[in-house]
Amino acid sequence: MPPLPVLVFVVGTGSLGAEIAAVRLLAPYFGASTIVWANTIGVVLVSLSIGYWLGGRLADRQPHMRGLCLLALTAAGLLALVPFAADPLLDVAVDALDEISAGAFVGSLLAVLALVAVPVLLLGAVSPYAIRLAVSTVEEAGTVAGRLYALSTAGSLVGTLLSALLLIPLVGTRRTFLIFALAIAIVAVWGLRPVRRYALAPAAIAALIALPVGTLKAEADNGRVIHEAETEYQYARVVEKDDGGRALELNEGQAQHSVCEAECDAGPAGPRDPTSVLTGDVWDGHLVDGFLALDEPPRRVAILGNAAGTTSRAYEEFFPDTRVDGVEIDSELSDIGRRYFDMNNPRLHLYHEDARPFLRRIDTDYDAISVDAYRQPYIPFYLTTVEFFETVRDRLNEGGVMIVNAGHPEGQDDLEKVLTATIAEVFPHVLRDPIEPTNTLIVASAAPLSVDRLRGAFDRLPPALRATAVGAAQRIGPPLRGGDVYTDDKAPVEWLIDKSIVDYAAGED
Repeated sequence: MPPLPVLVFVVGTGSLGAEIAAVRLLAPYFGASTIVWANTIGVVLVSLSIGYWLGGRLADRQPHMRGLCLLALTAAGLLALVPFAADPLLDVAVDALDEISAGAFVGSLLAVLALVAVPVLLLGAVSPYAIRLAVSTVEEAGTVAGRLYALSTAGSLVGTLLSALLLIPLVGTRRTFLIFALAIAIVAVWGLRPVRRYALAPAAIAALIALPVGTLKAEADNGRVIHEAETEYQYARVVEKDDGGRALELNEGQAQHSVCEAECDAGPAGPRDPTSVLTGDVWDGHLVDGFLALDEPPRRVAILGNAAGTTSRAYEEFFPDTRVDGVEIDSELSDIGRRYFDMNNPRLHLYHEDARPFLRRIDTDYDAISVDAYRQPYIPFYLTTVEFFETVRDRLNEGGVMIVNAGHPEGQDDLEKVLTATIAEVFPHVLRDPIEPTNTLIVASAAPLSVDRLRGAFDRLPPALRATAVGAAQRIGPPLRGGDVYTDDKAPVEWLIDKSIVDYAAGED
């Protein structure tokens, strides 16, 4: 028979390790916002609470080691099935997101979390069951209960650290579930007879670990997936389109975070059409909107959210003397940029760190700072506050300009209004460029912003970029009004964006 402390400890590792892995399982489809974390933690806590109650009831009815080990083995089997059973539900979730149907979105999310809740509930039942078996006299009940719950908590801590720091980065999400399930199954089978019969369960889990993982989201609407990875921060994939162009998609894939045209892989093969680095999308605006404040091309720019380098690639083509500081928290996206998106600007300097700490520590001033650090559909709250924009202002040269990409569902401008109101607390001059139905560039500076200045720059711009500047001059207008001002203390950006999604799904403008 396995010692009860060993069983309780191993089960504790699985219960919290599964929570961390569950968030990772959801991240490619729903992101890893505080909303997802709150839902997952809430489901785990409720499941554990019900499991504690259920474990006590079962222990009183069947107070023997065999019952406890069967309970743990059942939990292990269900835990091993989670990443496989979740696949069809996640497909439904993706379809719901494609339709931007908030009800289906929430329903699918809760359905996936319910898959995690069932095994976690059974895992929670183990500790009270074990206490019932370990207590032989009333006088020692407190000591035994305290010792086993301490071991369970210690196991939970180990499981959290193992999954977050070791297993997920090294072997991936699916195998993280399976490894925890295997450990629980081995200890549970130790207490069952005949061992040979029940040993099939851990053997089957071990076989599942040996299976190749394959692709997570291999299907693409208009192309094929040529690369995918679970990075330290998110799920990333590269889709090659039918025309040879490529797009970088993160998490749920509802937005493209870097793109390149068919010539993105041309490299040194020959001269490139300058217009091939233009996207006809939001990235192009970062190249020209700065001339609302600048008379000359910027000497040094910072791109907060460089991803695979779409904007830095365009700077190489049109402003080769500009130094570009590309700030990207996820270093694997930079690797993807070099390999698949021709990100080889010799004037590009990469910084793999979070945008706000980077600005705090960097001892330099910029002519332009672009803020494009989304994990669709959310922007980190600490990049939407007065304090952040004060840091940006302090890193701009006199007359420098900040350009913020405000992404939103079509027809929903709540986030843009909030960002504008917050930016206006710091910068006296603010304009908007509604460059796409789902993207608005907010341009701000301590110096006056002028569409006439942009028009005056037309003749000084590279010929291939002039049409882009003309289009921007026609779009740019005064900022929207009516948003709340966000601070580090209060910045409910997830609620705001979720409300916009719900309103869009309901057909409200």
